[in-house]
Amino acid sequence: MSRSLSVVAVLVAALCFATTGTARALADVDADAVSIGAARVLIGGGLLGLIALARRRRFRADAPPAALAPSGTGRRMPSIVIVLVGASGVLAYQPTFFTGTGLNGVAVGTVVALGSAPVVTGVLDALVRRRRPGIRWLIATTVAVLGLVLVSGVFSGGAAGIAAITPVGVAASVGAGASYALYAIASKLLLDRGWTAPAAMGAVFGSAAVLSLPVLLSTATAWLATTAGIALALWLGVVTVTVAYLLFGAGLRRLSPATVSTLTLAEPLGATVLGLLVLHEQLAPASIAGLAVIAVGLAIVAVPVRERGSRVSAAA
Repeated sequence: MSRSLSVVAVLVAALCFATTGTARALADVDADAVSIGAARVLIGGGLLGLIALARRRRFRADAPPAALAPSGTGRRMPSIVIVLVGASGVLAYQPTFFTGTGLNGVAVGTVVALGSAPVVTGVLDALVRRRRPGIRWLIATTVAVLGLVLVSGVFSGGAAGIAAITPVGVAASVGAGASYALYAIASKLLLDRGWTAPAAMGAVFGSAAVLSLPVLLSTATAWLATTAGIALALWLGVVTVTVAYLLFGAGLRRLSPATVSTLTLAEPLGATVLGLLVLHEQLAPASIAGLAVIAVGLAIVAVPVRERGSRVSAAA
C-alpha cells in the first residue's frame, strides 16, 4: 500500500472513531461508559480475533522491508509480551479517558487525552523502535493540537475554569494518551516482525476482548437487552473497532506510530462535524476556526514532501 493510501486508511479509521459520541447520543441507552466500552471491545476485538484466526496467516510470505525491520528495545521482546502490552493499552484507555473527563470536564479531559497521545507515541517510538519523529511531524502535531484546543472551547471559561483542573484528572487523561501509545507501538512492533495487519490487530484486540468479558459482566448489562442497546453495541463494536482498526492497521504498516497518532486527530474534527449535522449542535466562532486549524495540521503531515527533485519522502 502506498503512503497516500495509508494516510487515507488512517483518516477513514479516525472518522469511524468519530461516530462513537453521536451513536451513543442517538441510542440514548441507560448504560455507564465502562459497560459500553467493555461491550465495544468484546464485540469488535472478538471479531478482529476471529478474522485473524480464519486467515491463519500470522506472517507475510515476503520478508519485511529493511525500513520496517525490528530495531531498538522491541527486538528483544517476545511477541506474546508485545501482544499483552498492547491489549493492556486497549483496556486501560476507556477508564482513564472517562476518569479524566469526569474530574476535569469533557473539554479539558479530551484535549489532554487526545493531545498527549501523539506526543507520548512519538517519545515511545523513539525509545522502543529508535525512530525519532521529524520536524514536519512536530509542526503538524503542534498545529493540530492547537486546533483541538480551539474546538473544545477549553479556555472559554476563563481563569476560573482553568483553576478547577485537578492534577489527578490531568494524570488520568495523560494515562489515556499513554494507553493509546501502548497499543499503537505494540501493533507496530508486530508489523515490524512481518505480521499482517489483520493478524496484529486480531492478536492485540482479540486478547483485549477476552480480558474485557469479566469487566462487562461486572457492570449493569440490562441495556444490552434493548433494541437500542444491541444496535449501539453492534455499531460501536463492528464500525468503531473492527472496521476502524483493520484500516488503522493497514495504515500503520506503512506509516510510523507517531504519524498515525497525529492523523487520528481527525477524530475530534469528524465528531464535531457530526454533532453539527446530526445532533444540531452549535459551535462558537473559535471552535469553527479550530476545525480549520486541525485540517491544516493534518494536511501538513499527510501531504508527501518531494526531496531532491523527484523522490517522495517516505516519512513519518
